[in-house]
Amino acid sequence: MPDLLRAASKLVAFALLLLGVSAQAEAMRLLHSERSLYREVLVYDAGNIRCMCFTRACRVGRQSCMDRKQPERIVMSYPRMMLASLYVRPAPESILIIGLGGGTLPMALSQMFPQARIDTVEIDPAVVRVARRYFGFRDTGRIQVFEMDGRVFVKRALRQGQRYDLIMLDAFDHEYIPEHLLTREFIGEVKSLLIPQGVLVANTFSTSRLYDHESVTYAAEFDEFFNLKRENRVIIAVNGDLPQDSILERNSTRLEEAFAELGFDARQLLPLFSREVDWDPHARVLTDQYSPANLLNLRKKDPAGR
Repeated sequence: MPDLLRAASKLVAFALLLLGVSAQAEAMRLLHSERSLYREVLVYDAGNIRCMCFTRACRVGRQSCMDRKQPERIVMSYPRMMLASLYVRPAPESILIIGLGGGTLPMALSQMFPQARIDTVEIDPAVVRVARRYFGFRDTGRIQVFEMDGRVFVKRALRQGQRYDLIMLDAFDHEYIPEHLLTREFIGEVKSLLIPQGVLVANTFSTSRLYDHESVTYAAEFDEFFNLKRENRVIIAVNGDLPQDSILERNSTRLEEAFAELGFDARQLLPLFSREVDWDPHARVLTDQYSPANLLNLRKKDPAGR
């Protein structure tokens, strides 16, 4: 009898799971789909939430989401974590963002710092069009969009002598970060664009076969960095010394009101800051000659969705 009960309970649980998946699929309404040179760009509505995805039914992950009733509210966890870089650099005047998505980060930073220059780089014109049409993105005022490869932009900016207070790396395809944006050479180029004590913040996965390789690659250029993890992982590195915890706490207090206007509590991000080395320090550094990111990522371990 106990075996029969266990079998029956498993069948009930499985049926409920199927019902839940079916209900979720029915709740998602495809609003837009277009094939670009790089990917398929899709927009789904589910209730008040609108998301940009690069796979059907967002089966791998969501690139960007917004609340249609409160468009200023930041819905997803990873852009909130990336904004925690402001605890390190609280008032940036020049910002570079590589990877547009729905435009959440440049719009939020423009709201917080209307006088800041914000250069945003996006390789896919389709993503830019979708961000403008469906996510309320406006590249006006001091926001400028450059439709080109992120590494090409960085090399040109170096030749032109440009420098930034804050650089955000948020470039993903439908699977992972393009491999030429993962190497030590690229990270070194980005570091060279930072002013002294400028901040680099990078969005990546919290668990993957690349975790150790990515970590030692950033450590090769920055020695140490802050490691923040929830569904995603956010790396925050400084072109100089990492600030003490007391400075992070003071800056988080300064940002409480601004973050509240974006729909989240600044105090919830402070405990995520970690200096712990939780990777294999002997892993091989990713370089332009050795960057098998696509092969390593095919064997990734249960990566968190974006």
